[in-house]
Amino acid sequence: MQIIFGIHPVLECLKAKTRPIERLVVVQGASNRSLQEIIELARQRGVPVRFEPKAGLDRQSGSGTHQGVLAVCASSATLDLEDLLDGLSASPLLVALDSIEDPRNLGAILRTCAASGVEGVLLPKNHSAGLSETVAKTAAGALERLKIARVTNLVSAMKTMKEKGIWIAGVETGQAKPYYELDCTMPLALVVGNEDSGLRRLVRETCDFLISIPTPGPIHSLNVSVAAGIVLFEALRQRRGLDTKSAETKTKST
Repeated sequence: MQIIFGIHPVLECLKAKTRPIERLVVVQGASNRSLQEIIELARQRGVPVRFEPKAGLDRQSGSGTHQGVLAVCASSATLDLEDLLDGLSASPLLVALDSIEDPRNLGAILRTCAASGVEGVLLPKNHSAGLSETVAKTAAGALERLKIARVTNLVSAMKTMKEKGIWIAGVETGQAKPYYELDCTMPLALVVGNEDSGLRRLVRETCDFLISIPTPGPIHSLNVSVAAGIVLFEALRQRRGLDTKSAETKTKST
């Protein structure tokens, strides 16, 4: 079982209906409008609701910022790589995470992935933060909206994606090709590396492209979740431009 805490993560878990919820725990005397919405939705789904003192929620959440509510539910479901790849669109956008060890960075990246329309995320089983309560809280509901595959060997998974016609672009400081020159409209997987050491050697060598974010200021590297966000929203910008051109072409032809 897993504990999810915080108003937005719990609300998304209830709305998504992707995993069973054993019970909802709400702080006694709650009058917040968002908490009332959560309580009503839980009762509609038949989820038992318990009211406890704040100290009880503090203890169960590990003194996390629970905002007066937590849910005890089944662990977040993950997919096999083949199941993830079989359900993709014609030109998917994927993200592979190489040794992201900080759970808050992982949660922030997953939240950005969900916001930018990423179809799937590859997460190594080892040398990576797990899908913990802290990740769920930072992701703010993204775990309920993303398809995540846990892979034993990231390099092997990258090669499998290549066989499926997906191009691989590694994001790393100091590369000659700026991220905005990459064609993000093709079937694409972006690989983001460890907070301190970047991409591992074999992962880097397996990439088709290596791109970086120009940093003309005195600081030459970005937080990994910030870097992921910059590149993902450039991909979204390019893909929306392609959709707009397609719509204009259809309008002219009719």
